[in-house]
Amino acid sequence: MRLSPAPLRLSRSPALLALALPLAAALAFSDETLDKVPKSEGYCSRILRAQGTRREGYTEFSLRVEGDPDFYKPGTSYRVTLSAAPPSYFRGFTLIALKENREGDKEEDHAGTFQIIDEEETQFMSNCPVAVTESTPRRRTRIQVFWIAPPAGTGCVILKASIVQKRIIYFQDEGSLTKKLCEQDSMFDGVTDKPILDCCACGTAKYRLTFYGNWSEKTHPKDYPRRANHWSAIIGGSHSKNYVLWEYGGYASEGVKQVAELGSPVKMEEEIRQQSDEVLTVIKAKAQWPAWQPLNVRAAPSAEFSVDRTRHLMSFLTMMGPSPDWNVGLSAEDLCTKECGWVQKVVQDLIPWDAGTDSGVTYESPNKPTIPQEKIRPLTSLDHPQSPFYDPEGGSITQVARVVIERIARKGEQCNIVPDNVDDIVADLAPEEKDEDDTPETCIYSNWSPWSACSSSTCDKGKRMRQRMLKAQLDLSVPCPDTQDFQPCMGPGCSEEDGSTCTVSEWITWSPCSMSCGVGTRSRERYVRQFPEDGSVCTLPTEETEKCTVNEECSPSSCLMTEWGEWDECSATCGMGMKKRHRMVKMNPADGSMCKAETSQAEKCMMPECHTIPCLLSPWSEWSDCSVTCGKGMRTRQRMLKSLAELGDCNEELEQVEKCMLPECPIDCELTEWSQWSECNKSCGKGHMIRTRMIQMEPQFGGAPCPETVQRKKCRVRKCLKNPSIQKLRWREARESRRSEQLREESDSEQFPGCRMRPWTAWSECTNLCGGGIQERYMTVKKRFKSSQFSSCKDKKEIRACNVHPC
Repeated sequence: MRLSPAPLRLSRSPALLALALPLAAALAFSDETLDKVPKSEGYCSRILRAQGTRREGYTEFSLRVEGDPDFYKPGTSYRVTLSAAPPSYFRGFTLIALKENREGDKEEDHAGTFQIIDEEETQFMSNCPVAVTESTPRRRTRIQVFWIAPPAGTGCVILKASIVQKRIIYFQDEGSLTKKLCEQDSMFDGVTDKPILDCCACGTAKYRLTFYGNWSEKTHPKDYPRRANHWSAIIGGSHSKNYVLWEYGGYASEGVKQVAELGSPVKMEEEIRQQSDEVLTVIKAKAQWPAWQPLNVRAAPSAEFSVDRTRHLMSFLTMMGPSPDWNVGLSAEDLCTKECGWVQKVVQDLIPWDAGTDSGVTYESPNKPTIPQEKIRPLTSLDHPQSPFYDPEGGSITQVARVVIERIARKGEQCNIVPDNVDDIVADLAPEEKDEDDTPETCIYSNWSPWSACSSSTCDKGKRMRQRMLKAQLDLSVPCPDTQDFQPCMGPGCSEEDGSTCTVSEWITWSPCSMSCGVGTRSRERYVRQFPEDGSVCTLPTEETEKCTVNEECSPSSCLMTEWGEWDECSATCGMGMKKRHRMVKMNPADGSMCKAETSQAEKCMMPECHTIPCLLSPWSEWSDCSVTCGKGMRTRQRMLKSLAELGDCNEELEQVEKCMLPECPIDCELTEWSQWSECNKSCGKGHMIRTRMIQMEPQFGGAPCPETVQRKKCRVRKCLKNPSIQKLRWREARESRRSEQLREESDSEQFPGCRMRPWTAWSECTNLCGGGIQERYMTVKKRFKSSQFSSCKDKKEIRACNVHPC
């Protein structure tokens, strides 16, 4: 797409001047002259566009949409960032959003609307209100705005940015300054961000889900919770596209909320089992405490599940604990391929998402329900400055987990044309033929013991062992072989030694009962993993059916209840407490009566003795506000002691203090005192005197500016005479007068016997500037001798006339 350039002519509008001035400067001094083209009279025709300055693969500047999506949802708000990689910067910019293959000279060519975040940084262009530009031309490295996606039916949209950096204008039709987003169609059109198609695969497939937590203090050091960090029990299911366990942009169900906030899968499992027609397998795996350990210490949590043609999607979730309502998982992952086969392997890195039910911003924020409830969304690095994932540059969040979904078996005739992979075919378990015994003659052993039982009780691959004892070693320089021997094996009924024996998988979980009330049937199945080598028919059963009773006394007044959920945690943290479990009414009595079956049960539970638990603490509160409004200060947070003090000593700190830094405090200008007035710069006539003061501290951080440092005032000694000879005579007389005064001052200290006097002070200012005035000066006693008389040794004062010339 190429936009028709407009002439570089200054407009009187402030918005356009802000962009046009740096652009005009760029044209005036740039070595890369822009082509002058006629002005287009179309809509937004004054947006300036440069030619001949694009650089292929140039990534100094970038335009990024938060989350880096390829699709937009109509009406959704997206944060758009235009940035320069340090040390680069840009002075001006223009940001527009156009429909694909449109030129931008008509109003209908533009898509969506922008929202200003910082009015000091950005504003709408006066001559093109759908475009965003800078408020003032200055150096900057980053700006942000919101873009509201257009309504459904708009199609693909191109976000484009032009920038001014130094004296060069950049505008890219492709690359880092252009972002293309296509519309995510609604579910009613049968298409989503990841279109879910009808599955054409035959038979069924079995998968193993393995969850690898990567959330640790090393990978996510900010505010990492060293205590109680864990992943909750995994809960999910394989299901049809008619059932949504959870999805981005949707609202969390009560079951999802309980997993997100409490880590409890009970309610979620009830919701899944109530959709028995849409669900093939419930996926469950154990919790992981702590959140990360090397695999050689503890195996990663895993679970197996099955899919078929109608239930070929899988979803799961697990809580990141502790957290407000943060989880990870997959939603509606399709395991059916377009080639009518089953996906071999899925590896997906996971970042946390927010369930929209709790408004906390840190791992251990206190409960703060989100009212009204918000939609499920992925967390971002710009959500809140206190978030452990916060990044002022808006970078991506480091993944916290990885899930691997791998196909381990298939059952039934496969209709896809892609050849089968060997990955899910059971390997040949026949033991390798042993070479002849090469035991040295110097090693004397006992006979081999019988083979042990197989380590696998199913048809999965296992091992069995036999051993012998070393009785003697005649030559110590010759090593003796191992005393243990291992051999591959499978469980009973799966022996590969008989060519007519089938190799089958373990049984899949029982299906729901066929009757919602009374006696019905349920079934389970297993796969043939390897057919007999001799070509005979596999005689081992692959399906099993048994009776099941939902309600033995089924009548119009009978209730249909769900299965009991798991027991809640014990109400006490030590000693005796209570725990509860719950179930729900699945179907009320047909006669309209009330269901009398109990929906909750309680029983006692015993925790470790209380004296063994010295300290139980509440989560940390949020940090207080900084103790100052500017500069360096302190902030605190607290937690409470939940266990009784007499249960043991608790040495854990209940309050934490840390430094906080706010913008520097303003410093006002500081000045010295004024100096004395200088002498008049003229000996006669009109002149002036000055006085000054010095700057001791320059203003900083917005402090009060410095006032004047020099002051001037008029002075007039006497009227100047026109005869220069008389003027010279007056100067000579004044000079001789001053000399005689100095001689008199030097002798004053000696003309008063019996005391020592300080020198005369300087004459005071004349009381009048003209017409006659007086001046005064003083001599004070510095030291009085004992022999002196008091009357002859005292302070002196002199007065003289001054400025006797007429006014």
